[in-house]
Amino acid sequence: METPLDLTEFLIENKAATFLMRVEGDSMKDAGIHDGDLLVVDRSAKPVNGSVVVVAVNGEYTVKRLRRGPDCVWLDPANPRYQPLRVSVGEDLHVFGVVKHAIHTMR
Repeated sequence: METPLDLTEFLIENKAATFLMRVEGDSMKDAGIHDGDLLVVDRSAKPVNGSVVVVAVNGEYTVKRLRRGPDCVWLDPANPRYQPLRVSVGEDLHVFGVVKHAIHTMR
């Protein structure tokens, strides 16, 4: 028999820097992130190329895969119905954290 699993211990690396947020939309569906899912987001994790991040661009919140270019940042969706978002130097970009887990409810 397995030892009981503590979900907080399993899902959260840095409790003080972690928050949960609900997904709205389907732009990341091919990454396994669906409308209504609950994301575990770590503000202390360093985003690297390929990280799924929660960001605000010019005041608009979104969840996308981060890709750094030589003179800009790209925010890539995981759904072919959406286009990558190019964020140029000088635009208002704020990275809130790195998505560590997506909790999906079976319907």
